[in-house]
Amino acid sequence: MNGVKNKVAEAFERNLPIALKVSHTINNNPELAFEEHSTSKLLIETLQDHGFTIDHGVCDLPTAFTATFGSGPLVIGICAEMDALPGIGHGCGHNVIAASAIGCALALAPFADELGITLRILGTPAEESGTGKELMVNRGAFDDIHAALMIHPSLKDVAAPYFRASRSWKITFTGRGGHASRPWSALNASDATVIALTSIGLLRQQLKDGILVHHVVKESGGAVNVIPDQSVVECMIRCNTIDEVDEVWPRVNACFDAGALASGTSVRVEALPSIYREFDHNDDLVAIFKRNAISVGRTFPDYADALFGSTDMGNVSQVVPAIHPMLSFDLPAEQGNHTAAFAAAAGGPEGDRFVQEGGAAMALTVVDIASSHVTRDRLMANRPKSRPV
Repeated sequence: MNGVKNKVAEAFERNLPIALKVSHTINNNPELAFEEHSTSKLLIETLQDHGFTIDHGVCDLPTAFTATFGSGPLVIGICAEMDALPGIGHGCGHNVIAASAIGCALALAPFADELGITLRILGTPAEESGTGKELMVNRGAFDDIHAALMIHPSLKDVAAPYFRASRSWKITFTGRGGHASRPWSALNASDATVIALTSIGLLRQQLKDGILVHHVVKESGGAVNVIPDQSVVECMIRCNTIDEVDEVWPRVNACFDAGALASGTSVRVEALPSIYREFDHNDDLVAIFKRNAISVGRTFPDYADALFGSTDMGNVSQVVPAIHPMLSFDLPAEQGNHTAAFAAAAGGPEGDRFVQEGGAAMALTVVDIASSHVTRDRLMANRPKSRPV
């Protein structure tokens, strides 16, 4: 299969300008979760122009899509994330993730039948908020896929990064507003928030190492001389597994109840549609990708800390053999993911290098997967897994 690999590598280089144009266009026009209409349209049109069959709005998600080429029995999925961060843009580099998927797809498509694969590109919305892949998993988008791949930018080259599980909630305290000079007739919703967050701060010392409780106050009054009648908090719990998250939540929830009780306000708790499950890397696929990434110039130091955040690709990994390697931008530590500097880098030479090297490595990885009878048989024998609940 070395001949096919060489042809795929050559095809990738020929199509690289298309992938880079996609990357720059998306970077210059960031769109938030579930609103990636222009991004989705650009990806669809690019793939359609190269012979892919498109299914629009899959899983009842307007910006989600699948693009298919080939008819082989081994179905390989490549995930293209699309959404940006509020106020930052593509500070997590989803433009280069999508562009790498495009470059990989255009390189592999002419050889899909020779490789005996069906190539499936999945436009996956709302990774940053809303966990679009969880919805797509639950609604069947991955049911016939034997392996799912994507790559992600960071500040480190890590073939099998450590991702953790998380859930999020929205908490609304409702009190009774009033003039700050006559506070005795009011019920201060901001006080409820302060009490709750102080309680969480004290709770943290009683939690096991590694359990994280994040929160942000989204709304809590607008003027110092007005007692607010409403306060809104978002809370996230991050643990090693989703089961551990669910074990911790009742203790955190009690802190919000305490804030309402002590302040005389009422509290409403809503589970947000952001469920990030732990990642289950497929060791065979990791090894194949790592070998190909090294061949195009990447190195993988033995970092003592390979811990990253959470990703809804973890949700995919619970039902499909999957990988999510991290490939680095050459930036200082303070310019890492979820910063404006990282967004700028994703639209510049570092982002272009990621698309060129990462996209090529992913395409070559698919060739190796398809050409290994052992890997093919193992992947096809493993499907389907049951969906998480």
